[in-house]
Amino acid sequence: MTVNMIFKIAAVGILVSVLSQVLKHSGREEHAFLTSLAGLLLVLFWIVPYIYELFESIQRLFFVS
Repeated sequence: MTVNMIFKIAAVGILVSVLSQVLKHSGREEHAFLTSLAGLLLVLFWIVPYIYELFESIQRLFFVS
């Protein structure tokens, strides 16, 4: 994982947090929840390939032929 990816995740977290607070204070709790969920899913889609690569590396480490 590169430093660039960490900065992207941090930027999404900050943006989602600010947007969620603005929506909550304007009385749109449902939209705030959906915004948080969308941010979580976006970051999860970015992270899943790295998690898959980690598990593949662990599997190769223990099943060396």
